[in-house]
Formats: sequence, structure tokens, C-alpha cells
Amino acid sequence: MMRLTVIATAALVLGGCASFSADGGFDQVSALTRERTGQPVAAQRTEAEQQAARDRVAELLKQPLDAESAVRLAFLGNRGLQARFAELGIAEADYVRAGRLPNPVFSFGRLSGGGELEIDRGVLFNVLGLLTLPAASQLGQRRFEQAQVQAAADAVGLAADVRRAFFDAVASQQLLTYYGQVKDAAEASNELAKKMVQAGNFNKLTQMREQAFYADATAQLARARHQATADRERLIRLLGLSGDATSLRLPERLPDLPAQPVEARDAERTALEKRLDVIIARRNAEAVAQSLGLTRATRFVNVLDAGYQNKSQTGAPRANGYDVELELPLFDFGAARAARAQATYLQAVNRTAEVAVNAQSEVRESYSAYRTAYDLARHYRDEVVPLRKRISDENLLRYNGMLISVFELIADAREQVAGVSGYVQALRDFWVADASLQSALTGVSPGSSALLPPPSATGAAPSLGH
Repeated sequence: MMRLTVIATAALVLGGCASFSADGGFDQVSALTRERTGQPVAAQRTEAEQQAARDRVAELLKQPLDAESAVRLAFLGNRGLQARFAELGIAEADYVRAGRLPNPVFSFGRLSGGGELEIDRGVLFNVLGLLTLPAASQLGQRRFEQAQVQAAADAVGLAADVRRAFFDAVASQQLLTYYGQVKDAAEASNELAKKMVQAGNFNKLTQMREQAFYADATAQLARARHQATADRERLIRLLGLSGDATSLRLPERLPDLPAQPVEARDAERTALEKRLDVIIARRNAEAVAQSLGLTRATRFVNVLDAGYQNKSQTGAPRANGYDVELELPLFDFGAARAARAQATYLQAVNRTAEVAVNAQSEVRESYSAYRTAYDLARHYRDEVVPLRKRISDENLLRYNGMLISVFELIADAREQVAGVSGYVQALRDFWVADASLQSALTGVSPGSSALLPPPSATGAAPSLGH
């Protein structure tokens, strides 16, 4: 009887030790996210928290966005992120439950007949659960910590997607302006050519070339208008905006190219130490290893319950004792469970190695994309655009001296706009590559880091030849 009392007391003490944290584990999530994105993140569990987030969103939308304010908006308004944060609450509930014993089972039986009455009473405790409670609680804690890292990874991944979508949307809006200028120049040239043909001062073939260019420029403008809408709507979805979408204001142009590119120093080591998907894979392997040890400890004893028994019968003194239920390993010796745990552990180890190898490769690929995009954008800024400007100035002097026609001057203006459009696309590629590099270093897999096709292959400006 004394032993059962001790067991029951220990169960109550141990069960009381497992409780929910005050912050729900979110302080660690916010710290991991801030370290990698510069922005904190928080779960919105109450109506007051949700209203505060909506007020902050409305305040941010009063000003034109930049990349950082776009990330803040996404952390406040993206409902999918908040839905994934609920996984952290589920993991904490599992952790708390793992640190508590199952409730004791009370049994009661009553038999009567022939003038006699027999009553059985009993209380059963899960003794095996008590013995394995420390290991189960530690395993639950590991899984809770893993859920914290996963929540941070979800936030960091969203931040990278938002940055890429932001630069795409700004570039598309900026390119739309330039393509509108190409279309206006082509329209003016086409109208002038028609009037000169009617006056007999222009041949029909050259006029049709001007008309064909105008048709191409009109189609290009329509595609650019849709692309600007599509990129803007993708950004709106990531930000979680609905009725506030119309008040979203983007800057007129992309940020300038940095003076110097980032140098890669210990990039692969940084990825192995800081990348959240690598940390998740490593902790998963550790949790599986611990689970394997727990499986081995309980390999033969699957169910063990002990408790107090009390029996009373009419006409007879009350009988006291105890009852033990033990599942005997006559058919299943636990070999199948042990083999499954071993295979699961090997699977986790190999997946961790795969994530680590991929992380190192993605860092190298992302940095190559980053440097290539930087060099291309700098080439457009320092060589192509200034050269187009000098050519335009020279042609204007030649036109004023009546050495070239107005059609040649208009064609040169179209060439200059095409050069500026190419620079905008190259600058966009750089900022997208920069976001992907940061994700590859400390966040999650950025996916394909390949550079976008050159401007001529992505539908930059129509062919300018005649």
C-alpha cells in the first residue's frame, strides 16, 4: 500500500511540472526570425492582437512601401503564416501532455444473486508511463524546439518570397512606363510616315516597317501591363491584403545598385550553422535517435498497469490487494518495432546529410547568381545607358544640322528607352538574387537560383531594326 501511495504522489508531482509557457514558445521564434530578416514576428491569438495588427497594417499602407516595410506587412497580415504558427501551439500541447501521466483508471463492479452482493473496486496507474516519463518528456521538448525552428523557417521563407515579389512588382511597374514611351514614339513615327506617304514624300515599304514596329510596340505594352498587374497581385497575396489592396503604393523605381557587392566569406560554413532547414533536419535526426532509445527500453514491456484493488462481499470481510496487468511477449517480441525505429533513424540521418549537401551547393549557386547579376547591372549602368545617352545627344546635333531625318531621331529615342529598360531588368535580377542569397545563407532553400534570361529573351522591347 505504501508503494502505491509513493507512485501516486510521484505521478502528481511529475504531472504538475509540465505546464504551458507564458509566451507559447514565440520569443525564440521571434529571435530566430529577427536575426535573419531584421523583423520580429508574433502570433495573433486574440481579437485584440488581430485588431492591433490591422491597425499597424493601415498605418504602414499610408506610405509607399520599401522591401523592409513589405516584410513587416506580410508578418502582420499573411493568414497562411498565422495558420502555420498554430503548429507551434500543437507541438507545445503534445510536449505538455508527454510530461504528464495518463489519468488513473477507476474500475467498479457489482454482482448480486442468491441473496449475496459482491462489489469490486479498483484504481489502476500506468506504471510503465511513470518509468518512461523523463524520456518521453525530453522527447516532447525536442519536438517542441523543432517546431519553434520550423515556425521561424516559415517566417523567414515568407520574408524571402515577399522581397522577391516586391522587386518584381516595382520593376514591372517601372518597365510599364518605359514600354509606354516606346509605344508613344512608335505611334508618332507611324502617323508621320502615313502623312508623308500621302504627300508622296515617302515610300510604301518604309512606311509599312514603321507600322509593323508600332503594332509590335502596342502588343508589348499590353503584355507589360498584364505583367505589372500579375506581379502586384502576387505581392498583395503574400502581404495578406484584401480590401486594403487598392491603397498599396509602390515606389516609382528600384533601389540603386550598391557601391560594392557582398563578398562570400565562409558562406558554406554559415549555411551549415545558420540555415534553418539544416537545423530542422539535424534536430529531427536527434529526436529520432532519442525515440529509438526509448523504443529499445520498452521493447518487451508494452503495457504495464498496477493499482489498488478492493473487494467486498456480503457476509464476508472486505478483502484488499493489488492487481497487475502485463502484456506477455508471446507472439510479438518487439523486433518489428525496433527494426522500424532503426530504419527511421537511418532515414533521418541520410536526409540530414542530403539537406546539408544541398545547402552548400545552393549557397555556391546563389552567390554565383548574385555576382553575375551585380556585374550585369553595373555593366548596364556604367556602359550601356551612358553610351545610349551619348549616341542620342550626337543624333540630336545631327538632326539639328539636317544630317539625319526625324525617323532616325525617333528610332534612336526608341533604342535609348530599350537600353534603360534593360538596365531596369538587370537591376531587378540583382535584387532578386540578393534576396535568394540571404535565404540560402541563413534561411531555407531558395529554390532555383538561376538567373533570369537576358532582357532580349524575356520580352524586353520589340526588335528595333527596320
